[in-house]
Amino acid sequence: MNQQFEQELQSSWQERQEYAEMMLPLVGKLYRNHAVEISVYGRSLLGASVIDIIKSHRKVRLHEGIKLRLRESFPILEALASMTLSPAQIDIGKLAFDFHYGSAVDEQDLQAYLRGKLSAVINKGDKQESQDVVLYGFGRIGRLLARLMIERQGKANKLRLRAIVVRGGTDGDLEKRASLLRRDSVHGPFNGSITVDHERQALKANGAYIQVIYANSPDEVDYTQYGINNAIVVDNTGMWRDKEGLGLHLKAKGADKVLLTAPGKGEIKNIVHGVNHGDVKADDTILSAASCTTNAITPVLKALDEEYGIASGHVETVHSFTNDQNLIDNYHKADRRGRSAPLNMVITETGAAKAVAKAYPKLAGKLTGNAIRVPTPNVSLAILNLHLSTDTDKLAVNEFLRDTALFSDLQHQIDYTASKEIVSTDLVGSRAASVVDSQATIVAENRLTLYVWYDNEFGYSCQVMRVVRDMAALTFPSLPA
Repeated sequence: MNQQFEQELQSSWQERQEYAEMMLPLVGKLYRNHAVEISVYGRSLLGASVIDIIKSHRKVRLHEGIKLRLRESFPILEALASMTLSPAQIDIGKLAFDFHYGSAVDEQDLQAYLRGKLSAVINKGDKQESQDVVLYGFGRIGRLLARLMIERQGKANKLRLRAIVVRGGTDGDLEKRASLLRRDSVHGPFNGSITVDHERQALKANGAYIQVIYANSPDEVDYTQYGINNAIVVDNTGMWRDKEGLGLHLKAKGADKVLLTAPGKGEIKNIVHGVNHGDVKADDTILSAASCTTNAITPVLKALDEEYGIASGHVETVHSFTNDQNLIDNYHKADRRGRSAPLNMVITETGAAKAVAKAYPKLAGKLTGNAIRVPTPNVSLAILNLHLSTDTDKLAVNEFLRDTALFSDLQHQIDYTASKEIVSTDLVGSRAASVVDSQATIVAENRLTLYVWYDNEFGYSCQVMRVVRDMAALTFPSLPA
């Protein structure tokens, strides 16, 4: 009996492996040829491994109560590969579950079912033009943005990384830039090939040609001499945060728009994709992608406010240390930040709570906030202490946030975990702006305490790329609706 059980277990595992192996080339083909990104219940399969695909299917049980088999989702993917699709994000997990167990359980014709669910992107053509992108600065966020664009390299790619701009380099600069892109102590090795082109002063990565430009000021650069036109310049240096400073980019030939990866000052729109990306207009030339914390908390706060109403609240962020702090005690213009970041918890200020109102004005004046920097290199935690307008309970709040993470317009911003064992390092590489830790939720009548994790580097970078798409007027509908 034991031997038979072991044989069945091994056979089941081998079947899953084989289906996952067959999925990989189809996932790649759909993105390279059609800019269609495949996911399973929000987990992107682009660049995934065989084990990643198997695990994404296994996690469906946590949301639906029953498992989704790869043999049930593979025919969906196979059918998609035979269709002429326009750019989209398609969740084969949701389609497969609905077809086999949901509202379409009586549907017999898979092709007819898919034509109905995906009619918005079948045989519609692709009239969206590719957009040149330049990274001004190549630090933590700049290199992650580069990874995100390079992993999507292909003939159907809509956002093309054409250049990075850094300060004047010394001997060996290109090798050091390539090495920092190739290896990362937090996010691991780059998934691909990177070579240095000394003659043309460029990097080559997964077929992408990336010009390295040395400049001390944005207005010094002439992008057109490198064949770059109407570019969106993503300023991830944080050196300029007002219109006057960021306007220097617009004086450069070939630059069309600027996006700041930090909170903008004055009248600059702070955009949190999923919340107020509809405010991005065609004639906007300077925008901000707000901060990592603002991106993490605003979608969750918006969802809660629309469901329960938020009367008031306090946001405390437990934030990983950043380059702004010192490795060892040294002078710093800000209070407390001069003390050693790897050795201390440091109470400091955050403007994220007030900044929420820039993206979601309904909460203006209702939130306070503070921050504690802690000795971890990445992944932070926001603790939301809220007074709601209505009474509720833990089960209702968690079910609402789980459904929001799976099926709402905020599904790419909010993720959800029911794990009792999850810790910060488990969230490194999360593509969502935030991850609700449902096991830590506390509710007492109208008082709610919510714990929200966020990868303040990678998750934020994914949000930045979504704003870049907004600025380029690129649309990628999420299906099924």
